[in-house]
Amino acid sequence: MAEPTVYELSVAGRQGVDLPLLDVPESPLPDGLARADNGLPELAQLDVVRHFLALSQRNFGVDTGFYPLGSCTMKYNPKITEELARLPGFARSHPLQPPETVPGNLALMHQLQQWLAEIGGFAAVSLQPAAGAQGELTALLMMRAYHAERGETGRNQVLIPDAAHGTNPASTAMAGLDVLEIPSDSRGNIDRQALRAACDDTVLALMLTLPNTLGLFEEEIAEVIDLVHGCGGLVYGDGANMNALAGVMRPGELGLDLMHYNLHKTFATPHGGGGPGSGPLGASDRLRDYLPGPIVVAKPGAALEAPEYAFSTPDKSIGRMCTYFGNFGVFVRSHAYIRMLGAAGLRDNSYHAVLNANYLRVKLRELYPVPFDRLNMHEFVCQGRPEGSDVRALDVSKRLMDFGFHPPTNYFPLIVPEALMIEPTETENKETLDAFAAAMGSIAEEALATPERLRTAPHETPVRRLDEVQAARQLVLIDPVTGRTAVEG
Repeated sequence: MAEPTVYELSVAGRQGVDLPLLDVPESPLPDGLARADNGLPELAQLDVVRHFLALSQRNFGVDTGFYPLGSCTMKYNPKITEELARLPGFARSHPLQPPETVPGNLALMHQLQQWLAEIGGFAAVSLQPAAGAQGELTALLMMRAYHAERGETGRNQVLIPDAAHGTNPASTAMAGLDVLEIPSDSRGNIDRQALRAACDDTVLALMLTLPNTLGLFEEEIAEVIDLVHGCGGLVYGDGANMNALAGVMRPGELGLDLMHYNLHKTFATPHGGGGPGSGPLGASDRLRDYLPGPIVVAKPGAALEAPEYAFSTPDKSIGRMCTYFGNFGVFVRSHAYIRMLGAAGLRDNSYHAVLNANYLRVKLRELYPVPFDRLNMHEFVCQGRPEGSDVRALDVSKRLMDFGFHPPTNYFPLIVPEALMIEPTETENKETLDAFAAAMGSIAEEALATPERLRTAPHETPVRRLDEVQAARQLVLIDPVTGRTAVEG
């Protein structure tokens, strides 16, 4: 039986808090500001606490279970990074304070810039972009400025592989540039023949997701970069999947001109529900002067044992991308994470992320076809339609919820029919991966024997299957089974 709502528990005259006596003269509220019929429930404090605690226990998060959502979002985050981000010297500082009053903050930002540059193999890093997609837009604006300075204003074509992140074409459009899609070949790489045909003097850049959304590393990366550079274009790296490469390979050393990092994925910040994010941008030597500012620099002449820092804007900077200096709370978490792990720890994380994803791919490929069945990186894409069944990826995902697992990413990338993008991350143990594989096996059996069980799933969650389109338009949803709202349960 469904739990009673807070409105059903309401009792006239009951209250959950006693307000203190006024210490100023009482004054009536302006007309229309207070309503007697506001409709709010009248509850004791304990009822309110229990209501919101019950709602919180219905949420699914990485702390409550396996979260194999693919691409550039959730991962496990050590709790120590959260504690450090709440230290008063960080949490209570204000971006409008004079820089000399927050030397520790500047020192942290400066060191993070240096570490990210070293990890990525770039000459310089700006912490300005507040998210991965803003890092993309920043890079496009920088590349446009670079070409314009050389009089090459006709370069307005951005080459985007069909296995790239979906934000790439959106960022290109926002920058006022044109998208030319490049198809993948039979192994999930960029089709080099198509790329070669597209490379001419209209090309501003190639936006390369590395590894791509299939979870695959570009096998002929050197040739791809040479083709684009050969026609005068630049190569931008979407580094949202850097958690497969950190400590193992430096993209800047391959010849990438720019790359953003998703601190909220690779470097320990929760990114559920759309934020917070941070997308610092690394630049090669020829593009570093176009980085958005201000960035933190060491003051000249300061003693090595007691360096001093200040804000500075690069000579040809495209300007600010953030009102202040970026998402500082994320910087603290990422700095702590990198410092705690060190180079060897980051490398081990990448190894384990790749190992876990390949382990699951091999365990599942006989049940769920893998279109590009080769060594993958941190994630892989299979088809959520077991052989001989007509159920859909959405049905598989909804049924997974009954087994206590969050669904993988559905229907992306678009080049794989009924796609399930699965990313186990580096932190899950073998027992969890085996349990997930067993659940996927049970679901594959049901898809053949009792497919309706999948089509009507989930069956064990507080709210049953909802209308996916309506969910994006109407925040208070009606459960089609119980007729109650999602808030009511």
